[in-house]
Amino acid sequence: MSKFLEAAVDASRIAGGFLKDHFYADKKVNETTQYDIKIELDVQTQEKIEKYLLGLYPDHAIYGEEGLAGDQDSEYQWIIDPIDGTVNYFYGIPHFCVSIALRYQGEMIVGVIYDPMMDELWTAEKGGKAYLNGNVISASSRNKLADSVVFVGHGKSTGSMDKGLERFAHISSQVRKMRITGSAALAMTYIASGRYDAYVESSISLWDIAAGQLILECAGGAVNLLPKEDDKYAIVAWNGLIPINEEL
Repeated sequence: MSKFLEAAVDASRIAGGFLKDHFYADKKVNETTQYDIKIELDVQTQEKIEKYLLGLYPDHAIYGEEGLAGDQDSEYQWIIDPIDGTVNYFYGIPHFCVSIALRYQGEMIVGVIYDPMMDELWTAEKGGKAYLNGNVISASSRNKLADSVVFVGHGKSTGSMDKGLERFAHISSQVRKMRITGSAALAMTYIASGRYDAYVESSISLWDIAAGQLILECAGGAVNLLPKEDDKYAIVAWNGLIPINEEL
């Protein structure tokens, strides 16, 4: 394990432990919209991650869902989602995670995703294998849509929601099961682990998918990203075998 991966693992466990400790407690809301919610613990969790990582690497940059920190001119940029699945977390649904990636000169070199409720830790480094709790994982060998489980995200804007629901309706009759479970990062690790076979969404933020992309690609899967406005991306992530792109 490299020093950067070790730092990301330690930070994710610190953050995950903090979130697990507060899972059953009342949660203070900072902001709500029709389709999303921000809680105080989002900010507090990112602050814990920032404090740990910048304590080790004060000249690095932080790019997180809850803001920027560190030296934004650094070639090293930590990309953080302190709680991917905040709505799940707020409502007491134990399906959320901490996502931490490290980008160096524009390339993802470290990815860590931690699900504290299941104590499942996914890790990967550029050029290496993907791991779940220290064991090598790989995407599924399924190559037929009829055998696959597909996650379709629907986004938060009217356009992306409409597109997601359209895709859900189009694909659902061709696959074994469809899922919308509320965490893009976990969807990607589930593909990397052979649990899901594809994930599709028309508008998603980089911090949701940065670590998951590296983990999935190291597990033999594939990711197509299309940059959009406002630092958003359209994404198709899959096991590399099922013909999901043709259906889209």
